[in-house]
Amino acid sequence: MTTIFEKIIAKEIPAEILYEDSVCIAIRDLAPQGPTHALVIPKKPIPRIQEAQESDVKIIGHLLLVAGKVADGESLEEGFRIVINNGPHGGETVPHLHVHLIGGRQMSWPPG
Repeated sequence: MTTIFEKIIAKEIPAEILYEDSVCIAIRDLAPQGPTHALVIPKKPIPRIQEAQESDVKIIGHLLLVAGKVADGESLEEGFRIVINNGPHGGETVPHLHVHLIGGRQMSWPPG
């Protein structure tokens, strides 16, 4: 089954693209949880972080570095939060690994 993220990566569904390279795409979230909420999505379909393989280590590291670049582009110098959901109890709604970048307001703790 093709996920919504695979359709966005294939440009079958429009999205506000904040960053794109050969490894990933970063888009603005349609249901933002803060003034800034972006998703950094690998082009390789990895269902969730718990299913990532040793061979995916460079991709996962790249996603975090891109999240930092997007944060710079969104002027989040006061700080931001990075979240990766895993499974239904973790809040995962799309079975395609992605990094949430949330910022632009004070974050609370605990988060959920």
